[in-house]
Amino acid sequence: MGHHGWQGNPPHTEDDARLRIIAATRSCVEKFGAAKTTVSVVATELGVTRQTVYRYYPSHSELLEAVAQAGLADFVRRMTAHLATFDSAADVAIESIVWSIEEIPREPSIGLLLQAGETEVFSRDVTTSMSFSIGADILRDIPVDWSEIGVKDDELEGLAEMLMRLFVSFLQYPADPPYSADDIRALVRRWLGPALHS
Repeated sequence: MGHHGWQGNPPHTEDDARLRIIAATRSCVEKFGAAKTTVSVVATELGVTRQTVYRYYPSHSELLEAVAQAGLADFVRRMTAHLATFDSAADVAIESIVWSIEEIPREPSIGLLLQAGETEVFSRDVTTSMSFSIGADILRDIPVDWSEIGVKDDELEGLAEMLMRLFVSFLQYPADPPYSADDIRALVRRWLGPALHS
């Protein structure tokens, strides 16, 4: 679009364009909310056409996924810091589920897919081998001696998978009447806790 698009300041590279689209999407979510942040709204924010946005992100859900990925590092950092305040394997496992259930729906990047009603896309993204690998890295960074309870380093990815599948289930299919955070803690501690004690 030359100087007529991008508010007169076109990106110099494809990566620059993608970063600017992601930044504009986050800005629109802050201003209008996830449900009202359409591709048209993002395009207007950038001063480009919808077709320009679609060139980089062929669907609305792919755009939201890109925003979630961009916010992943900060989310991982905050989750790791929270879990590092617990000193037992069982507490880390339980709190990883409860913290995720409470934080993700209101998280400005990771929670976008849920806020926009893209629950199936969210579930698919969370239950990938890459997500399980990231989860295992979080568990490795926590000051807990996993070997003390018989969990080998190469098994942490399996543990991360179980924890993620549990939190997705609680998140997408809440109890009726709803469980409190303490209800979830008690349930997970009763049934998962014994497996995580030495």
